[in-house]
Amino acid sequence: MKIALFTETYLPYINGVVTHVKALRDGLEKLGHEVLVVTADTKTYHHYLEDGVLYCPAAELKRIYNFGLASPVSLRRLQMLKKFNPDVIHIHNEFGVGLSGSLIAHQLKIPLVYTLHTMYDDYLYYIVPKRMVPLLKRIAHRYLRTLANKANALTGPSMKVQEFFDECGVKKSISVVPNPVELDIFSPSAIDLASSQAIRKRYGVKDTEMLVAFCGRLGREKSVDCLLNNWAQTVQKTDSFKLLILGGGPCLEDLQQQAQELGIADQVIFTGAVDHKELPAYYGACQLYITASLSDTNSISMKEAMATGLPVLHIHDPLNAGQIVDGVNGFVYQDAEEMYHILKKYEGMTLEEREKLIASVINSMKIYSCEALAQYLVKVYENAILEKASSRSSRFSRR
Repeated sequence: MKIALFTETYLPYINGVVTHVKALRDGLEKLGHEVLVVTADTKTYHHYLEDGVLYCPAAELKRIYNFGLASPVSLRRLQMLKKFNPDVIHIHNEFGVGLSGSLIAHQLKIPLVYTLHTMYDDYLYYIVPKRMVPLLKRIAHRYLRTLANKANALTGPSMKVQEFFDECGVKKSISVVPNPVELDIFSPSAIDLASSQAIRKRYGVKDTEMLVAFCGRLGREKSVDCLLNNWAQTVQKTDSFKLLILGGGPCLEDLQQQAQELGIADQVIFTGAVDHKELPAYYGACQLYITASLSDTNSISMKEAMATGLPVLHIHDPLNAGQIVDGVNGFVYQDAEEMYHILKKYEGMTLEEREKLIASVINSMKIYSCEALAQYLVKVYENAILEKASSRSSRFSRR
């Protein structure tokens, strides 16, 4: 099968969508399928093909994750897709490149699969002033509804996507396809223990202290401010806990100031942006992963940490229920007090109890390989092809 994957960003840029698309591409190619990735490139004025990636000229959008906005209409792009002759087009974003994929699928009369990765209502404040958010929300919902209705199959990393599509007025069901993990990169055996020890030493973390990590782009939707508030309310100065915040973003300085004002600056470490290839060593320096975010659909950063063996403390989130199971791969907390209780509980575990939980966490990630993701989506593609053929046959029969 030939599959064209449309994404606004791709390597060397790193975010959740890029990681997902790269893993999907790797998995599909391991299964023997041919893949073309179509993406935007702000550094070129011409379309060019390199190593199975079609780069499209784009203007840089610094306010929106430094995305590049490509024109959705391009005769050259259409010609190059015709030459590739895909069996299915799979779009992973909704802007210039994603819309282009939808239009090309229609022109080539081939199935369209659409994966929604982002709950856009949580990100509108990046684009317009607060007073204009309700208007932009209505416009965005209408646009997303139109895009989804043109697709032959919809997927998303969790049931949050179904709820969001329902709110947008989409009358279709999604296939839940959990985000993958590059298990070879984030396995415990791949961690350089000397590098992990060096990280603890660099930030002044004592051997007796428990380091608790969060990783992500520091925007308001990640609720790191809530995490800091919870920490300040419950964690004592005498406790041997430190919080490691991995990542940069628009809220970094505000969060650093918040930690100062809450009086916990000596307990919180902000690393700024960290190269993706260095993350395993950082996770190797930690004992737990924690999040207060309700915007994530199926956090790749969290799952990468779990693949290295870190149990997760996850805020109660009904639409992500089942991702974290108490005592199996982590713990779910309702409020600051329960978060603190779990920290103390983990601290009090014996070495044998911790090792048993860590092994369970690692084992829970084995189903999220690149190949597993690809195998699931191949079934989605096959169903989309059948659905496209069925709808075309139905139209002909009515004539």
